[in-house]
Amino acid sequence: MKHRILGGTGISVSEFALGTMMFGAMGNTDHDESVRMIHSALDAGVNFVDTADVYSGGESEEIVGKALKGRRDEVVLATKFGLPMGSDANHRGGSPRWIKQAVENSLRRLGTDHIDLYQMHRPDHVTDIDETLSALSDLVRSGKVRAIGSSFFSPEQTVEAQWTAERRGHHRFRTEQPPYSILTRGIEAAVLPTVQRYGMGVLTFGPLNSGWLSGRADPTSGHRSGGRGAPMFDLTQPGVQAKAEAVGKLTKLAAEAGLSLPHLAVAFVLAHPAITSVLIGPRKPEHLADLLAGAEVELSEDVLDRIDEIVPPGVDVNAGDFYIDPAPAIQDKRLRRVR
Repeated sequence: MKHRILGGTGISVSEFALGTMMFGAMGNTDHDESVRMIHSALDAGVNFVDTADVYSGGESEEIVGKALKGRRDEVVLATKFGLPMGSDANHRGGSPRWIKQAVENSLRRLGTDHIDLYQMHRPDHVTDIDETLSALSDLVRSGKVRAIGSSFFSPEQTVEAQWTAERRGHHRFRTEQPPYSILTRGIEAAVLPTVQRYGMGVLTFGPLNSGWLSGRADPTSGHRSGGRGAPMFDLTQPGVQAKAEAVGKLTKLAAEAGLSLPHLAVAFVLAHPAITSVLIGPRKPEHLADLLAGAEVELSEDVLDRIDEIVPPGVDVNAGDFYIDPAPAIQDKRLRRVR
């Protein structure tokens, strides 16, 4: 397993990071099996584990905590805060009040005295970023957090956060966590150049695009191969049709290159110079084993050029896959009207 430096932190992390969103009620409910999967990833050379307080209502963090007992020093541990943790309006966002409570909750569930990378799961449109960065800087100074990062930030939000940190003397976001895959390349246009400009590390998720590039999706039927029940996607939608066509071409290209489609998809993400690590988020042991088998795959210039022909750089094949949350200014019509 190769390693890269995480932004300007000096921390060395594996190119594959283990995402644990599927551990717990949201995916694999077998704690013992999930723990074994985490151990298998560590034994294979993965030293970067990412979770979040919101994953299965904290259950994922608890599972990670169990798995890291006796092995904590081997791992660069990342978690996230900011998405709603229950119905209380103050149990979410980037306010200092919630940050100080959320980090204590995560430390308890994870069974550790520090978090290596503490990430803001979404931008908070109602809290001044100065307040958020001030509270996060306090955590770094206290030793509870080693570095801080953002997730789903637009280029302009990243710039604002970096400028605020510099002008106010706060610790700055050292990483960004956006979605990135062959089918969702929109971040190549502005997000990745912006974070590169500030020397930030990039931890991406969704390289298989919610199963589209898993090799188990059948673009001609809208089902997973061998699956049952309702289709996983609606082929009557133009954007979905475009994705299905692209997957068909990518499947052929992978076969011609002597690769599985998932290995092609993950290697594509790591080929971009801005990327530090790619999150793999398996639900079952066999999924993990298959993804780890592709850890050494590197794509040739010819294969990368052919991918560009199928999905041009900077393009999201389906506009419905656009993950960045719209700002309140366009969501709330009251903010677009003269009163």
